[in-house]
Amino acid sequence: MCIFCKIIEGEIPSTTVYEDDKVKCILDLSQAGVGHTLVIPKKHFANVLEIDEDTFAYAMKIAKRIAGALVKTFNCDGVNILNNCGEAAGQTVFHLHIHVIPRFFNDTVDVKWKDNSDAFDPKKFEELKNQIVKNL
Repeated sequence: MCIFCKIIEGEIPSTTVYEDDKVKCILDLSQAGVGHTLVIPKKHFANVLEIDEDTFAYAMKIAKRIAGALVKTFNCDGVNILNNCGEAAGQTVFHLHIHVIPRFFNDTVDVKWKDNSDAFDPKKFEELKNQIVKNL
């Protein structure tokens, strides 16, 4: 049983912000910023590729609700709502969860990527699009 399943079952203590029959929302032990909350579906799914659409939509609905509460609580300048899918993307617990992280202009959270828009190649983008569309 994974660590989040154990938390959901009450075998491991956590600080619960919100809970219902479908999700449990807890403060992340590794606070990226004050109030960093995890939205965890109670049913085990390893990642976003495994979760059914209804459960994922519900979890995102709750993530939005948590984000609003964090903005009101901390008067933050923004919020990141994100999911890491796979080890290469930073996933360390293989039970799907959504991070809701309050953001401030002067914080140290770093969720960025390099702007490569100057290398835009319309032909290459068309090829990439066609490859992706084949798998939809």
